[in-house]
Amino acid sequence: MNAVYFFKLIIMTAVYILLWAWILIAFILMAKYNGMVKLRNVRDQSFSDIDVQLKLRFNLVPNLVETVKWYAKHEQETFDMVTKARTSFLNAGGSVDAKIGADNMLAWALKSIFAVAEAYPDLKANENFIQLQAELSDIENKIASSRRFFNSATQEYNTFIQMFPNNIVAGMFNFTEETMFEIVNEEEKKNIAVKF
Repeated sequence: MNAVYFFKLIIMTAVYILLWAWILIAFILMAKYNGMVKLRNVRDQSFSDIDVQLKLRFNLVPNLVETVKWYAKHEQETFDMVTKARTSFLNAGGSVDAKIGADNMLAWALKSIFAVAEAYPDLKANENFIQLQAELSDIENKIASSRRFFNSATQEYNTFIQMFPNNIVAGMFNFTEETMFEIVNEEEKKNIAVKF
């Protein structure tokens, strides 16, 4: 009788251990999943901050173009490049990668506009142009700050989903590595010249 009782006790203990192990695994999975969701949401929110600044810049660009156009009527190619960049941004929808590409295109186009402006001393002294330049400079600083936070949030998210055992949970729930907000073209890495 003691052997049967002892055997039942071992079976019951094993069942309890397995039950608690499954509960522990479920809590670990839940904690890892929630951590990934939290980091993904921080990344998405940080891109929203960039998106706000990009929209401000894109809204400022038509005024800048019109001011420069008045002085430099023969620089149509530059103005077409700016218009194309704005259109790309507006058509990007919710795609982070498409918006990053449009931003890079606009940064390149703005460099061209400032190069055009260099050739017109009257334009550089124009009050509207000076005010637009100051607003653009402020927006560029805010974009740079937001971009740093976005890249930090992206790096933290990517690191979290790549670490063991998080990578297993990430694979189970289709969490994938996200891209950083990087400038691809070496020429685009140079600062936009906003001094006159």
